[in-house]
Amino acid sequence: MRFIKILVTLCVVTIGLSAAEANHVRVFASENSDGKITPKTIQAAFEKEGFMVEANNDMLTPFKRDFKVLHHKVYNLMILWDKETFRALGVKYPKIALFTPLSMSIYTEKDATTINVSSLSPEGIAQMTGIPANEPALVTLGKKIEKALKRAMPNGKFRKMPYKMIKAEGPLVHEVSFAVKGDWEDAKDDLEMAFEGELAPNGFVSPAFVDLNYDLDEHDIDAYKFFDAYSICKIPVIYTVSQKHPEAGALAPCTMYLYMKKDEHVIHMAFPTVYKWFSALNIQDKPSRDVLLDAQKKFENILKKIGAK
Repeated sequence: MRFIKILVTLCVVTIGLSAAEANHVRVFASENSDGKITPKTIQAAFEKEGFMVEANNDMLTPFKRDFKVLHHKVYNLMILWDKETFRALGVKYPKIALFTPLSMSIYTEKDATTINVSSLSPEGIAQMTGIPANEPALVTLGKKIEKALKRAMPNGKFRKMPYKMIKAEGPLVHEVSFAVKGDWEDAKDDLEMAFEGELAPNGFVSPAFVDLNYDLDEHDIDAYKFFDAYSICKIPVIYTVSQKHPEAGALAPCTMYLYMKKDEHVIHMAFPTVYKWFSALNIQDKPSRDVLLDAQKKFENILKKIGAK
């Protein structure tokens, strides 16, 4: 049944780099020879600072199952968000949902005792979302992340990365809008059902789903008919890229959102592109680039397919 049609595909494009933009992906590291700092204790520290942790998955189990060879002693992907941040920014800057929830990797190299947590800096979020870097709610989010990291790892500090971020090769965000024909609730349900049905056949998993509009409604913020966010991951992608860039968990799982404003009859969807990975992590190796580009193509094809129904 054809219930929607593609209206427009838009992109956000980087325009270059400044000194302040260097290394949007940051790694906070701490010596941990006694093993007292774990993914669970790090999660607890973030929860004490008010973050909602939607998932904190040990990736070594699926890595060993699917690929046999492990490259880390610890490798978790943590998915979390801060309700106050979305409440403050979600109406004026809906693209904040690209990082609601946001992702972090928690990892220890195979023969090391240092535990690391990677995250995207507020400047990186600003570049992707169009939010001014000095927006108070975004600055506060950055401070809350740093406070949680220091709570979890009191002796930790941010590492100097062995590479510099490079200019993006293409658009950082892929956006699609659909005009709804008929009842919007039916259209939403049909769209999400079709989308979810395409994930597994294309090798994707969704470790977390967040109804962002629920919290807005709870605080009488009546801006959207709905606002949903899916965390999307492709295990071969993160396995391949994490071999050289374990900090890639700051960008994986990525978040795809869809929403409809109260005064519109249009569904807006968006997700980050792999060009942010290439840029922020200075990815040059062919295996990583190939697996990322393949995932990008498959995800774009999913949106084309569900939009044609």
